Amino acid sequence: MRKEFSAGVERLVQTDERLVFITGDLGYNALENLRDLMGPRFINAGVAEQNMVGMAAGMAYKGYKVFCYSIAPFAVYRCLEQFRNDACLHKMPVFLVGNGGGYGYGIMGSTHHAIEDLACLSGLQNVNTYIPAFADEVDPMLEQIVAEARPAYLRLGAGPKTPDGATQQGTFKQIVQAEGNSAGTIVALGPVAANVLTALQQSGLSGRFDLFTATNLPLDLPLELAATWAGKPMLVVEEHVSVGGLAGQLSVAMLTQGVMPGRFVSLSAQGYPNGLYGDQKYHQQLSGLDPENIARCLAELV
Repeated sequence: MRKEFSAGVERLVQTDERLVFITGDLGYNALENLRDLMGPRFINAGVAEQNMVGMAAGMAYKGYKVFCYSIAPFAVYRCLEQFRNDACLHKMPVFLVGNGGGYGYGIMGSTHHAIEDLACLSGLQNVNTYIPAFADEVDPMLEQIVAEARPAYLRLGAGPKTPDGATQQGTFKQIVQAEGNSAGTIVALGPVAANVLTALQQSGLSGRFDLFTATNLPLDLPLELAATWAGKPMLVVEEHVSVGGLAGQLSVAMLTQGVMPGRFVSLSAQGYPNGLYGDQKYHQQLSGLDPENIARCLAELV
């Protein structure tokens, strides 16, 4: 999604002179177009993420709207205090952008993984987090981030194009609609939705389940949508820990509206159960987020 992000920002900065882009010394072979186009509005802050966000907040206070780019763990964990105190509490238009959410940086290990980032950020005041599952969602999310001009976090990964016929309700997008009566509901967060689509195809259950993605945290769950999930089994799939992630926030949102699923199953990032590192697919498999395990869970729900 880096190329889609870079192209989207390139388009936006040509019509808004108040947009500034700061990178934490990352973005090689992806951001050169912005550097060449933006001139002094493109700043390399170096490996100094706390300073990057503090500087961004100061510029936002003066009327600029500022993107702060790095890989997800560096953009979130290293400068959480600065983002909370300098940007969120003052409603400053500072937009964190983290590439490689979840286990995206694979073999580089836990220091380069972001499996608690949304729990850290979505609970802060005045902030909205954006989690595209598909590459073509990046551009409209950028439009909304800039238009809202409030603290935001955009979590990038690697995803295909949105399947045809998807519809949005609140912060949920329906990707697959069951044929006839639905046997249950799947709600996925981020690019791991592609594993769910693969699981549905491989298991032959694609016509039995409704599949949704959550595009933002905190959630906006319309009552009319929640009502359609009542009494049916639900599977939540996210490359993020369940506490503070989609499973935790969705269960609270549903119970608050008096909606009870028939069964609630959560597949989420399990950290490092064997103490070893591998590529993203390896960590997904250890956490049960691979297509094969998702298919097994769906078969048990039918």
